[in-house]
Amino acid sequence: MNELIKNSIKWSISIAVITFVLAAIFSIASNGILIGVSWTYGLLVVLFIVLIGIFFDMIGIVAAAANETPFHSMASRKIYGAKHSIRIVRNADRVASFCNDVIGDISGIISGTAAALVVIQIAQSAGLSSASPAEYAINVGLTSLIAALTVGGKALGKSFAISYSRDIIFRVGKVMQFLEERFPSFNH
Repeated sequence: MNELIKNSIKWSISIAVITFVLAAIFSIASNGILIGVSWTYGLLVVLFIVLIGIFFDMIGIVAAAANETPFHSMASRKIYGAKHSIRIVRNADRVASFCNDVIGDISGIISGTAAALVVIQIAQSAGLSSASPAEYAINVGLTSLIAALTVGGKALGKSFAISYSRDIIFRVGKVMQFLEERFPSFNH
């Protein structure tokens, strides 16, 4: 079998397993946070999950849009984060897949689930019966709002990412180097 196909299959299986584990962790964490809290706090949690999705979507776009050339001179001058920035750009397909598909999609799914819990909390606090027209309206309204914030935020993030790809990659490279120095197992 072609080496490219073998590597693609390995990557796909690895990313599927990582997605499963991260989705379970995020789901357990968000459900654990949302149980027994007010709907306003729950709504803030949902918005935070949406922001995570937007942020990681932007990082995925940046990885694909950035040019590695400016980082070579920085790396030759041993500027902190430059080598990691090069690594991000060289692995743009994997970075984009992880950030956009794994984290971005998990955030979308978890924010939808969390929004459903918030709708239930709103309905209960307002004394609405299950499946009432008011609960239905709240469900449609909140779901639409979350979708609009997600899509609008990602559109804004993409514009920002393409315009400032070098600066953003460099900052991400610095964070990656910092994490790798503090947590050696974080490498790769």
